[in-house]
Amino acid sequence: MTARRSTAVAILALLFTAACDSDDGPLSPDLPDVPSEGAVFLDDYAEGLTFQAFADSKVDAVEIDNTETLRGSASLKVTVPGPGDASGFFAGGAFTTNAAWDLSGYDVLTFWARSSKSATLDVAGFGNDNTGTSRYTVESTSLDISGVWRKFYVPIPDPSVLAAETGLFFFAEGHENDEGYTIWFDDIHFDSLGASVVRAAMAGKTLTLEVGATAKVEGLTATVNADGVDVTVSAMPWYFSFESSDESVATVAPDGTISVVGSGTAEITASLGGMAASGSVSISTGAPLSEPAPWPPHDPADVISIFSNAYDDVPVDTWSADWDMADVEDAEIEGDDMKLYTNLVFAGIEFVSQTIDANEMTHFHMDIWTPDATDGGQVFKVKLVDFGANGVWDGGGDDVEHELSFFAPTLNSNEWVSIDVPLSEFANMTTRGHLAQLIISGDLGTVYVDNVYLYKGGPVDAPTTPAPTPTYDAGDVISLFSDPYTDVTVDTWSADWDVADVADGDAGGDPVKIYTGLSFAGIEFTSATIDATGMTHFRMDIWTPDATDAGEVFKVKLVDFGANGVWDGGGDDVEHEITLDASTTPAIGTGSWYVLEIPLSDFTGLTTRGHLAQLIISGDPNTVYVDNVLFFNDVNSPSEAAPTPTHNAADVISFFSDAYTDVTVDTWSASWDNADVEDVTVVGDSVKKYTNLVFAGIEFTSATVDATSMTHFRFDFWTPDATDAGQVFKVKLVDFGADGAFDGGDDVEHEITLDASSTPALATGSWVSYDVPLSDFTGLTTRAHLAQLIISGDPNTVFLDNIYLRK
Repeated sequence: MTARRSTAVAILALLFTAACDSDDGPLSPDLPDVPSEGAVFLDDYAEGLTFQAFADSKVDAVEIDNTETLRGSASLKVTVPGPGDASGFFAGGAFTTNAAWDLSGYDVLTFWARSSKSATLDVAGFGNDNTGTSRYTVESTSLDISGVWRKFYVPIPDPSVLAAETGLFFFAEGHENDEGYTIWFDDIHFDSLGASVVRAAMAGKTLTLEVGATAKVEGLTATVNADGVDVTVSAMPWYFSFESSDESVATVAPDGTISVVGSGTAEITASLGGMAASGSVSISTGAPLSEPAPWPPHDPADVISIFSNAYDDVPVDTWSADWDMADVEDAEIEGDDMKLYTNLVFAGIEFVSQTIDANEMTHFHMDIWTPDATDGGQVFKVKLVDFGANGVWDGGGDDVEHELSFFAPTLNSNEWVSIDVPLSEFANMTTRGHLAQLIISGDLGTVYVDNVYLYKGGPVDAPTTPAPTPTYDAGDVISLFSDPYTDVTVDTWSADWDVADVADGDAGGDPVKIYTGLSFAGIEFTSATIDATGMTHFRMDIWTPDATDAGEVFKVKLVDFGANGVWDGGGDDVEHEITLDASTTPAIGTGSWYVLEIPLSDFTGLTTRGHLAQLIISGDPNTVYVDNVLFFNDVNSPSEAAPTPTHNAADVISFFSDAYTDVTVDTWSASWDNADVEDVTVVGDSVKKYTNLVFAGIEFTSATVDATSMTHFRFDFWTPDATDAGQVFKVKLVDFGADGAFDGGDDVEHEITLDASSTPALATGSWVSYDVPLSDFTGLTTRAHLAQLIISGDPNTVFLDNIYLRK
């Protein structure tokens, strides 16, 4: 989310446009006539139509232009302001009429547009009357416009509800590449093309909420075939019908508001015109918050507090800005004040009237508690915004901002989590003398917030909160030391041959082991060795007050005594040591709990693990708090590497493979996609891991790939998700054509769909190698300028390796 504000809220949707026959030359002079009935703008506004600019937009952005037209005598000219333009942050508004139109006889809005430069129009659609009470808004986002007139379709998901509509067209657009530009619209018109809904969808998610809490159905889309083109648009909840599987647990209103009314579980589903929408919201009830956040330990003289009972707070203008998507209320537990956010998509916390000078501060702190699930890749984001020396937001100039993302195990459900990070991690915050906004967002719909402050100095010398609680099934765990599980016998936590002191301690009420004077410590379980052959990972949580950002390391060694179960200095004894630092995965750090989840396959020298007898920790940190020492079986990650490719390197163009030299890839998750990606290692092999996958854009536009001599596209695929009930995985290749740029008229693409009936079949829990003839991509009629690879489908978590073209 950004600090730019608009009353036009755009929900991400995929858009496909239909252009005129000649997309790179003059228009045909024989365009069909547009009837005046249903016309919003031809050569002038429809009778009674007025333009209302959105709040904070350039009010004089729209004018009638008699020089640039699609045809006829006039078009609508829109001036998009550049950064710092005093007349407005962006261009946008609604074309409304006081005399409502009956649109029930139409099924699509069409319009033509061109621009003074290639750009991406943020949003356009209908049903927004600029009152804030619109029920039937439909919008398309990320519209590719250029110097050539193109026709766009915004279909009506259900015309029957539009018998009296006053919002006939709207748009919103901001500057691009730090400069303004011009857009022209023409022939804005409602039409009847026999459009039909082919798909409906809602964002699927799982929520754990308290009784009395509310949430919103989100991500409602309709895919409609209009004039032979499938167009996907975002639509408001009023177009849909909702149903709860158990109304004694959760009810859902026509506006998509889910209310939790009783304990249990319920599933919320939707339909559009009788067609079931894909996706659902799973609701389960959790225990309400019953304890306050940890009391902050820092000296008040070193703190700038935004919200905390422990300190005096600076002025805050709002805890939920008028441009955000969240509800906030004050809450109190055992005399401790906190903020409760519900329906949280993104929330703007502003202190604009008195900005904060944080130049002397070194850290940011926030405590959060959520009942929502956090173990499925959910993210919580924190953004800081500095308005620069002029102390005002102008969309550019000296404004700076940076956003950090937090996932499990930093996040955890039903317990207080302390986000305590150095301000240096907000890398783009090159100034912080005029902090004016804190923006929180992410997947957690319900969040309690407390102890929001900045402070100077290092973190405290001991943890004040417990380590994240493991959530693995007990049947998949062998625990040496962890409260949620029954521990096996450990003979000693500091052997007589080591150099370390150990004591039992406490962190936030949770037992921990405290190592001081640590050079190396021997943890032995020789009297009853451990058979870890059925386990996939080793876990240990550590917390240290010592420096970890200057090359310091922490080492973990596992030792197996072999079949005879005794150490004899050779024979069948095996061991391996892993070295971790601030840059490894997992990483170590200072002043926070760090969860070290290490695949046992990374201990490559540990060729047997049926008689594990020793764990040895060592390294630079002198003081280390330890918790949750255990082995577990992770059924959600591959336990072995993908097959090593055997094709000759001279016959390969590799995007990602340890076996070859890769070409340049600009991004593995484009800014316009809906997915998260991270680099992981599986048995020493580099792999791309996608989570929250709806669709992911992999781009190599800066150096397009000439694949004319290649014959096949190959990749290895692994997912823990179901694949046997009609689930699909899709792969699309896009060629930008001879001009090497998107939207030049010569772009081509093709998408293939893989499922359990494909050859080879899509499968769960095992690597599947696909070697697809490029001839199967029948729509890819050229491939000399491949620029994009787009993956999508049903699996939420996907591991990919060895992605390349070959001949």
